[in-house]
Amino acid sequence: MPEPTKKEENEVLAPAPAPPPEEPNKEKEAGTAPAKEPNKEKEAGTAPAKEPNKEKEAGTSPGKDEEDASPPVALPPGLGSRALERKDSEWSIGESPAGEEQDKQNANSQLSTLFVEKPQGGSVKVGENITFIAKVKAEDLLRKPTVKWFKGKWMDLASKAGKHLQLKETFERHSRVYTFEMQIIKAKENYAGNYRCEVTYKDKFDSCSFDLEVHESTGTTPNIDIRSAFKRSGEGQDDAGELDFSGLLKRREVKQQEEQPEVDVWELLKNAKPSEYEKIAFQYGITDLRGMLKRLKRMRRVEKKSAAFARILDPAYQVDKGGRVRFVVELADPKLEVKWYKNGQEIRPSTKYIFEHKGCERIMFINNCVLTDDSEYYVTAGDEKCSTELFVREPPVMVTKQLEDTKAYCGERVELECEVSEDDANVKWFKNGEEIIPGPKSRYHIRVEGKKHILVIEGATKADTAEYSVMTTGGQSSAKLSVDLKPLKILTPLTDQTVNLGKEVCLKCEVSENITGKWTKNGLPVQESDRLKIVHKGRIHKLVIANALVEDEGDYVFTPDSYSVTLPAKVHVIDPPKINLDGLDADNTVTVIAGNKLRLEIPISGEPPPKAIWSRADKAIMEGSGRIRAENYPDSTTLVIDIAEKDDSGVYHINLKNEAGEAHASIKIKVVDIPDPPVAPNVTDVGDDWCVMTWEPPLYDGGSPILGYFIERKKKQSSRWMRLNFDLCKETIFEPKKMIEGVAYEVRIFAVNAVGISKPSMPSKPFVPLAVTSPPTLLTVDSVTDTTVTMKWRPPDQIGAAGLDGYVLEYCFEGTDDWIVANTELIDKTKFTITGLPTDSRIFVRVKAVNAAGASEPKYYSQPILVKEVIEAPKIRIPRHLKQTYIRRVGEAINLVIPFQGKPRPELIWTKDGAPIDKNQINIRNSETDTIVFIRKAERSHSGKYDLQVKVEKFVETASIDIRVVDRPGPPQLVKIEDVWGENVALSWTPPRDDGNTAITGYTIQKADKKSMEWFTVIEHYHRTSATITELVIGNEYYFRVFAENMCGLSEDATMTKESAVIAKDGKIYKNPVYEDFDFTEAPMFTQPLVNTYAVAGYNATLNCSVRGNPKPKITWMKNKVAIKDDPRYRMFSNQGVCTLEIRKPSPYDGGTYCCKAVNDLGTVEIECKLEVKVIYQGVNSPGQPVFLEGQQQL
Repeated sequence: MPEPTKKEENEVLAPAPAPPPEEPNKEKEAGTAPAKEPNKEKEAGTAPAKEPNKEKEAGTSPGKDEEDASPPVALPPGLGSRALERKDSEWSIGESPAGEEQDKQNANSQLSTLFVEKPQGGSVKVGENITFIAKVKAEDLLRKPTVKWFKGKWMDLASKAGKHLQLKETFERHSRVYTFEMQIIKAKENYAGNYRCEVTYKDKFDSCSFDLEVHESTGTTPNIDIRSAFKRSGEGQDDAGELDFSGLLKRREVKQQEEQPEVDVWELLKNAKPSEYEKIAFQYGITDLRGMLKRLKRMRRVEKKSAAFARILDPAYQVDKGGRVRFVVELADPKLEVKWYKNGQEIRPSTKYIFEHKGCERIMFINNCVLTDDSEYYVTAGDEKCSTELFVREPPVMVTKQLEDTKAYCGERVELECEVSEDDANVKWFKNGEEIIPGPKSRYHIRVEGKKHILVIEGATKADTAEYSVMTTGGQSSAKLSVDLKPLKILTPLTDQTVNLGKEVCLKCEVSENITGKWTKNGLPVQESDRLKIVHKGRIHKLVIANALVEDEGDYVFTPDSYSVTLPAKVHVIDPPKINLDGLDADNTVTVIAGNKLRLEIPISGEPPPKAIWSRADKAIMEGSGRIRAENYPDSTTLVIDIAEKDDSGVYHINLKNEAGEAHASIKIKVVDIPDPPVAPNVTDVGDDWCVMTWEPPLYDGGSPILGYFIERKKKQSSRWMRLNFDLCKETIFEPKKMIEGVAYEVRIFAVNAVGISKPSMPSKPFVPLAVTSPPTLLTVDSVTDTTVTMKWRPPDQIGAAGLDGYVLEYCFEGTDDWIVANTELIDKTKFTITGLPTDSRIFVRVKAVNAAGASEPKYYSQPILVKEVIEAPKIRIPRHLKQTYIRRVGEAINLVIPFQGKPRPELIWTKDGAPIDKNQINIRNSETDTIVFIRKAERSHSGKYDLQVKVEKFVETASIDIRVVDRPGPPQLVKIEDVWGENVALSWTPPRDDGNTAITGYTIQKADKKSMEWFTVIEHYHRTSATITELVIGNEYYFRVFAENMCGLSEDATMTKESAVIAKDGKIYKNPVYEDFDFTEAPMFTQPLVNTYAVAGYNATLNCSVRGNPKPKITWMKNKVAIKDDPRYRMFSNQGVCTLEIRKPSPYDGGTYCCKAVNDLGTVEIECKLEVKVIYQGVNSPGQPVFLEGQQQL
């Protein structure tokens, strides 16, 4: 049945059951039609064609959900509310008379602007799942497009998502494609019908319709209650949450519902109050109440009595396609002019449209109704008009000749044929339930010959074996197609081939059918290239290989497609053997050094790989593990001589042989040797960094003249030899240089001939380049006694690489030249005492440094030394940190070191506070140069004044050290609460009796609530003995305690207040103390006086002083007792009490006495200074310095 097109959004379907069908003949005669039958096109899975212009006017897509409920053509007066009323609606099918315009519109709709893949129609069995996919390209889209899924023409499926319907969307970032999926789960028969997918993005729009078929359905078509279209989905039913649009679609299986008395909702709404509309809509399941109210408003408008029409047109008429319909109106005034209109255009009389006048009746007949006649009609009489709608129903198309099962072979043309009841009917073909869509590149073609419909399959394959079905609006038919392979015969098989390298290989076979196939080599597919070609001409298949290579050898197999037959063949490539001697000399000579290993590899070629045989003097060299052996490989043969000997020289022969031929070659091998090593060299002379060495030539030169020698040296204790010459030394004498002094070296020689370098000679005897050190320095007398003299000195400035072994100290008596060695052995230290000297004698002293090269030049003391002890007065050197009081905490260690001087060894006496020191408590340790006072754990009793007395004969030196040992102080003596007011408490306390032997640095005050007695610190490091504690909590009672603090820390105990301080809630009136105002007045007083000044004529001069006073004093400058006023040569400044007088470019006239006077109410003060202006004399003494007159001086 054709689909109604919705023209206005505010129009709804009235709930009314369809009346029983009437006889067709009566319908044509009376111009009325019964309720429409269910659309059989939906059973076949087809969607009737749409008329684009109509849909665009309405702004919405036509909905299939309306097609199952159709109103009668003529409605009785009392049943108007049950009629299906549509404004400007029409029903369209694919066979519209305006075919050309529709074809253009359909062609334009196929040019998709957004879809890259449209959802395709499909079929599913009851209880199974099916998914529809739509893809949108996002390259030109800035955001995600909007996609909607519809069933029919207006039901949005987004609100139906649940256990039977799922909507899903994904985005692929790489391909930038949006994928939208609609999945129907456990399909039911009432889900069949037409669906639509719409995508919108800004001003772009695209849509696609597709069909869903649900198989295995039985049942009868029930009468459709249009009111069910307005009911809520699954409300109070067993199938709640399912796709509840079965009331608007053709159903094949319907639940048995209890019959209820028919209620005219329109009558209820017309007679009800506006406040009861919602209640009625909820009671009868009406969701589109707004649309029904709009329609009700129109109906009420229509019910107004017409002045022009005595009887108006019925709301709707229905007629079958090809039938005749009759429209009748009755005029109140027969003189009125009547005009008939279709979709707003006036209808002219013709063979199709016939007009009749019978009294006041005006009748219009429409003959041979077609689908384009499905439209809105209205008639005008004067200024009034009345309208109706005509519904044209198309009869279903039946299958009159069924499809037949067919068998065919692959490659044949197959035709499946059926006949239908009408010419050029809309027929759909399916393969295994999926619709067949023919196209330019498809092997499926559909040919229509009147009522005959033929499906043509070009070049059938096994994949075409399936069940094919044809479906119309009124029936369907199916048949099975079986496609098998034809028996294949091998007319010409492949043959094995043996070809020479570089020749062409051609594998050819012939089969009985013209089919394709695949070539494989050793089980792998053969790939075509410039050299390898695969040829297929009809039944002949060839594999051609140009310029055969070794890798082309193998097992080739041709396998026809779709057959299990294989045609095998072997290809064997051969090549005569060849020997490649390009890497050898022109005479094929190979020279090898005796003792080395010779591995002579000769490249060879040939296919199959040839067998190589080496021989010398007609004696074959076998493969194995001998010293001279042969090694053979597929692409080379090798002669190996492990340790070459002189007797191995000679001519060696190579013979190659394979099935393609033979090859021969000869090679000459020459064995040479290196010379013998020379004899060990002799070192004839040695310097501080050089030496001279000689040697003899080697006894055997290796059969080649000696070309020269290489010399190497190394340190004796090293293993690394260093070459001394890079150019051959032609002589047998050499002088190595740049050696390190004092380091032992060895040298050796290499002989060189044309073959190579000999082994090294034996190393020479070790030798050391040596040099004596410079003399010692700073030789001085350290001490002298009656029998000894102690000397000390500094090491030499230049010791040398040989090092320093020690020193030798010598002396001689004054008047003699006999030097006596004072030390029998070398001494390492730089101090030595000469003993056994006679008293009052005079001696000269010298010292020498000794190393492996010998003794250095001596260092002399400049004058004779008198052997007699000298008395040195004592002297105490108190360290700087002990010159003030030395403070230590109790328990710390005291370790004082006091150096002193004096000779002979002085006597030391320690006292503490004038009394001898108790050595049981204080340890005293004395040496010749210092004394040490050590106390392991200091106590406060160790504090005091320590006196040190150093005595040498009659000389006495004293020194004192103050030591104070400190500890933590005791607690304060008494803490009192002086006053309590508001949130404040005034405390006072007395210092502690014990201050820890050091000054009290502060106090720490803590408070505690009487309830918890938890102490909290209020003030730390407080220096006074009274404090005010603030911000106390009103209503609490506090105790306070105070710790004393010195440099050692807080006292161990604290003194707590005896009484507590209660912070009263009512508070206490605090009287501010009365303070007298401080008198800040002060008489003027100069804090910085004027000073006498010298100035240079022509350069600015300034006089400065500072003054204070309150009130601010008035400043007056005077020169020679005369006030300076309004003189441009003077400028006076006063800033923050600093007074300045600036004299601009003074002259001698400006010299004199200047006075600054300050005056306020409390007094007057003056201060004077003298200014002298200097005149520069012509000329200068030095650059930049002026010359003044005599007696002048610049300040």
